[in-house]
Amino acid sequence: MRAAGTFAVQAFDPTEVIPAVATALPVGVAIMEKRYDGEVVGRSATLFTAAFDQASGVGTYVAMESFEGSLNGRAGAFNFAHSATTSGSDRTGEFFVIVPASGTRELAGITGTGGLTVDADGTHRVWFDYDLG
Repeated sequence: MRAAGTFAVQAFDPTEVIPAVATALPVGVAIMEKRYDGEVVGRSATLFTAAFDQASGVGTYVAMESFEGSLNGRAGAFNFAHSATTSGSDRTGEFFVIVPASGTRELAGITGTGGLTVDADGTHRVWFDYDLG
């Protein structure tokens, strides 16, 4: 099954990181809150980390999200992880997975993958390709 929607970041709270190893890109950590609409409706809390250069837009992020809401009208909660790399104008090396055994209620047993894109106008889109086992 597929559920697609859009999301907006409601909060982005960075945490100072003092790295033990210095590299050419700064590493940051933040807690994010998002709201979802469409076939994906709900909210998430996200642990977000990235090695990223604001000036050039080059870097990689890794995120772990805890989602609560519904997919195609089925209510529950689950975790998913995603990451991607950008050279400033593209997305490569994308990874997106629903964490097995993390689903609750009508989403218990959920497994699968998904993805996300950002439109030229800044609209953030997400989709889940999932099974309820």
